[in-house]
Amino acid sequence: MSKTHTLFVPRSAAAAGTVVELTAAERSAVAAVAGQLVAQDPGGGRIDDPCWLEAAREVSVRLPHRILAALRAFRHDAGPDGVLLLRGLPVVAGDPLPATPAVKGSVERVPTVAASVITTAMLHLGEVVAFRNEKGGALVQNVVPVPGSETSQSNAGSVLLELHIENAFHDNRPDFVGLLCVREDPTGDARLCTSSVRRALPLLSAKARAVLGEPRFLTEPPPSFGVLDRVAAAHAVLNGDAADPNVLVDFSATHPLDDEARGAMAELREAFVETMSALSLRVGDLAVVDNRLAVHGRTSFTPSYDGADRWLHRVYAHLDHRRSRVDRAGNGAVLG
Repeated sequence: MSKTHTLFVPRSAAAAGTVVELTAAERSAVAAVAGQLVAQDPGGGRIDDPCWLEAAREVSVRLPHRILAALRAFRHDAGPDGVLLLRGLPVVAGDPLPATPAVKGSVERVPTVAASVITTAMLHLGEVVAFRNEKGGALVQNVVPVPGSETSQSNAGSVLLELHIENAFHDNRPDFVGLLCVREDPTGDARLCTSSVRRALPLLSAKARAVLGEPRFLTEPPPSFGVLDRVAAAHAVLNGDAADPNVLVDFSATHPLDDEARGAMAELREAFVETMSALSLRVGDLAVVDNRLAVHGRTSFTPSYDGADRWLHRVYAHLDHRRSRVDRAGNGAVLG
């Protein structure tokens, strides 16, 4: 795959998938749930503390019924686009929003309204997890542009971020990725791009489908993981039911092992771009991506590093917590 990242040409500037717009009453109810977690005592109130996460599980059942129903339905079947968008969630409790962080490895350790909102929502899709080599294993991570990282193919960059499955290299990659907008991009240029294998599959030739279903590809860890002592194994890009497969690819980190595989991967990317949707996330938007069915990326933008740049929270969820037990020391939430 070429390292020259060509421009995305999204088919739509609207949200793909299911959209749930909160009412004022629902927004207040969500804020009340989040408020209980923000008020946790300092001794057990840190987000990564098991006590806080247990409290989040307990209060998450008090989210409004319509949100719970949407999350449960999405968990059962993510639909043709593999994306759920919850709009109008609260992110602050009256206090001014602080400046957008602009440092590498930025995370949320102390509970805030926004961090509590995304955590309680994602807990209805599975168990919230993180990776020790990625941002120190923090459960709630900040997606922000970082000075000096503009060209990085990571959450800290601002050039076009290639379509990818999150942590595609990892055997226990997330099943769901949640992105909550805390501050929108003032330029309006940064758009979340998503595309589903269910949309792209009909555009692929029979030959490409066959090649993509064979272990003829290798995927490297993203830059955010640093240097890992992991031996990469060849894998298929499409796996599972041939009529409704899962996809496993990162167009900046997956390498075809032969020319035929390279052509099939290029055909897949073209199909993804042709069926792609793009969205400028607004404050209070939570976009959930099914990380088995849908790739996601981001258009390029120009940060100003003045404290007002685009700011998202990111949280991962696993459907089958037992599956990753071998990677989670002490049965905690962080994978090694």
